[in-house]
Amino acid sequence: MKVAYLMESEHAREILENMIIPQLEKGTHVAEVVGMMFFFDNCYMLVEGNDIANRLAKIAEKTGMLLMACDRCCILREIDKKLVSPAGIGCFPNVYQALSGVGVDQVITL
Repeated sequence: MKVAYLMESEHAREILENMIIPQLEKGTHVAEVVGMMFFFDNCYMLVEGNDIANRLAKIAEKTGMLLMACDRCCILREIDKKLVSPAGIGCFPNVYQALSGVGVDQVITL
């Protein structure tokens, strides 16, 4: 199953850091994560130098997983030019286009 995560809630960091990332690193997550989109303060998780950002970047480079943060959220927080590579910024149309050919089975909002 291919899934995409939308990181929206105040609990997203805890779930991502303590559950999803360790499972992805160990290869035990079962579902193939094809993308993650970050909103509001969750965008800080993609800032260069952040441990979560570094871990996600390694996973994305290995798997091709999309990492994207809300453009408006990043601009308002003045972090739009500080995201770890390969993360980018965009809006829903950008996510739709980037994930259109991968066959997402489930979108999960955290």
